[in-house]
Amino acid sequence: MTTTLPLRAGDAGEAVRDVQRRLARLGFDARGDAGGHYGDSTEHAVREFQERRGLRIDGICGRQTWGALVEASYRLGDRLLYLRAPMLRGDDVSELQEDLGALGFDAGRIDGIFGPSTVAALEGLQRNAGLTVDGICGPDTVATLRRVVRPAGSSPPVAQVREVQQILDAPRQLEGRRVGVGETGGLAALADAVGRALVEAGAVVAVLHHPDESVQASEANSFHAEAFLSLALRTEPGCSAAYYAARAFESIGGRRLAELVLDEVDAAVFPAPPTTAGMQLPILRETRMAAVVCELGPPAVVVEHSAELARSMTRAFARWAQASVNP
Repeated sequence: MTTTLPLRAGDAGEAVRDVQRRLARLGFDARGDAGGHYGDSTEHAVREFQERRGLRIDGICGRQTWGALVEASYRLGDRLLYLRAPMLRGDDVSELQEDLGALGFDAGRIDGIFGPSTVAALEGLQRNAGLTVDGICGPDTVATLRRVVRPAGSSPPVAQVREVQQILDAPRQLEGRRVGVGETGGLAALADAVGRALVEAGAVVAVLHHPDESVQASEANSFHAEAFLSLALRTEPGCSAAYYAARAFESIGGRRLAELVLDEVDAAVFPAPPTTAGMQLPILRETRMAAVVCELGPPAVVVEHSAELARSMTRAFARWAQASVNP
């Protein structure tokens, strides 16, 4: 399937039919188009799915959208979940992470990725429930989870509580803090300018230039960044900032940084009202720190105001370091 991507309006064939079937099973109606024909109805359904999943909304079924469609098809118990490379991903993993967190086992952020933190939390549950401690979520573990009486109320997930505590325990200054700045193409000069401004303010900085968001996320994690800003170019005028949010988890530090970045950007540069949104873009989902994707455009405006934007973003980081959660 991946060899036929991306799929867009006007395409036809079995791959389009597969996308339509998956959309239908998830409740997104593309029946206005004939089977296997990517018309207006399919494009509209893809846009609705992208919006629901926190992806970039373009109506095109590219690699990220296809991956999200596949992940959305899994429910807890559909398959064995275990640690492997590449790591298993899916809504069944998210459901497991939610259940573990509700029971007090810290599986890390709810990102739908079956990694070491999820394994450790799963083994904690198995140990406490008297099951074989193998880090594999199979029928016995799923049955145990479904028998357990969940705690009442709407307490935040363990991972969210831990993130807030880490923020509160961190130094209240930018000096010495580890910060990542990245761009996936077209904004190398701005990323370098932000990096230099942050270094001048005392931060320890890694500037990352790579077109693949997952590679940047891995590099930011290896750098042990405490905060990360990814810069993306857009053609239309304006500025937006996105942070990681899923159905049962929101990065508190990421949201705060996104709000501060937009607060510092001069309204004279981007007259249109700036917007923030919780999303599940790969670079937000796969990083392990407060992370923000800031999209700016058009290119000519960004180039003209690069120095000003670098200062604005450095001020945002300084304010974030002083108060990473809303007072």
